[in-house]
Amino acid sequence: MTATFQTFLLLIAALAGTATLARKFSITPAILLLITGIALAFVPGLPAVTLAPEIVLLMLLPPLIYSAGVSMSWREFKNNLRPIAMLAVGCVVFTTCAVAAAAHWLLGLPWAIGFLLGAIVSPPDVVAPLAIARRLKMPRRILVVLEGEGLVNDATALILYRFAVIALTTGAFSLTKATGTFGAIVVGELAYGIGIGWLSLRLRQWAREPRIEITLSLLTPYLAYWIPEHFGGSGVLATVAAGIYVSWNGPLLISSATRLQGVFFWDLVIWLIEGSLFLLIGFQMRLLLEKTNAIPVSEVLIATALISAIVIVARFAWVFPATYIPRWLSKRLAARDPIPPWRQTFVVAFTGIRGVVSLVAALAIPLTLPGGEAFPHRDLILFVAFGVIFVTLVGLGLTLPFVVRMLGLADHGRSEDTEEREREIAARRTLIGYGREHLDNMIAGRNLPQGLADFLEARHNTRELALPEAPKQGQLTPSTMGAPLVREIIAAERKCLHELLRRGEITDETRRRIERDLDLEEAVVDNREKNGPL
Repeated sequence: MTATFQTFLLLIAALAGTATLARKFSITPAILLLITGIALAFVPGLPAVTLAPEIVLLMLLPPLIYSAGVSMSWREFKNNLRPIAMLAVGCVVFTTCAVAAAAHWLLGLPWAIGFLLGAIVSPPDVVAPLAIARRLKMPRRILVVLEGEGLVNDATALILYRFAVIALTTGAFSLTKATGTFGAIVVGELAYGIGIGWLSLRLRQWAREPRIEITLSLLTPYLAYWIPEHFGGSGVLATVAAGIYVSWNGPLLISSATRLQGVFFWDLVIWLIEGSLFLLIGFQMRLLLEKTNAIPVSEVLIATALISAIVIVARFAWVFPATYIPRWLSKRLAARDPIPPWRQTFVVAFTGIRGVVSLVAALAIPLTLPGGEAFPHRDLILFVAFGVIFVTLVGLGLTLPFVVRMLGLADHGRSEDTEEREREIAARRTLIGYGREHLDNMIAGRNLPQGLADFLEARHNTRELALPEAPKQGQLTPSTMGAPLVREIIAAERKCLHELLRRGEITDETRRRIERDLDLEEAVVDNREKNGPL
């Protein structure tokens, strides 16, 4: 028990240290965490850490999917549903078939094993490529499509994975039955997920207590995921649907106190889960090497190199035709959604980075078949899955910034950021104007005391003065230029507050209440500074 706790502390320390280094050197944390995990796995005396598939699939994956669904814009998801579906369903199925064919014809594996391997390595991860794309200020639509694909492709891959395992363990497979089952799972999970989202919001509105509401928000992804997964579905689509429903309908039902505390809570939870998973993926290298002692090294390396090349090439082979052919065949589609520049299409095809779902699916393969014999080629599948993750995450992940800059797409999204900032300021002015109209009606219609009316007027005037003008690209506004000065004033007030506490002029409870007001004001300043200069 002591050794387990010590290992846990080591993982947390490694996560914090590696994430700090990644930020200092502008490296995607997932890449550095994977490499760190591999290095730690071979430290003498350090116990092996096994990534239990059931813990990842049932405990860690639901919050990740739900959080991504909540952060996803329903309007943008809906407007880009066609390219998202082409990638999340079409590309995953195509890659699965391409890997199966290569595994059968070039590696000599049975078709069923090839399809199982294809289902495992077909879904790209969303964390690493999105982190890189956002840092490089790529066009907004690329971010939306990649994020939407990452939300849905795991469901497609896990359903195909279940079909392949069933075919191997029972020896029977019907394409017609599988297609019908796939459709039923999609429809059923979407309806169930929307129902869970609706129920979650109503329970949270009824509770009206931040700690209870945040607890209910944490239970929501598990309730959405576990039930469909138990009955043979993936659970992913239901969790995504619940998250998007809460995101779209929650703003008027969730209290401000819950929102302030919940944002911090979920941000920390997701950061810990994502970082720990990539670190633990690296830890599996030691276990995989021990398992592959009976397999010739040359066979393992050839299989890994071949399948890695297939998944990369298959994505290009799917993305370009899927982007251009529908527009060539449909003039209405071409008019409504013009053909994007080939550079953007190339970047979407290049971001086929695999992640945790692939390794977890490989680890979840049964050890034996129903007859008692060992599951065929299980160790080879495990190593190939890890190899594909390593090659795509480290290889594609490290070269993606260079590719984006070579294609001239770096900072391409800055003009979109400028337009979004201008719309934000216009929206703030609309809100303040609407608030001014409501305030005037209150003062005139409710016969408010003069002191109260003056207080409300002063509050409104302060908000109007703090509203910046719409900036030009690269221009600093007074609100952003003044952010460091406001922080300096707040820091001076904190010192004064601490002195008052030490002299016994105020209690700790008073100090906490004043400190909370200063924290909220500083958070507003940080937000304005972060989103101000463009």
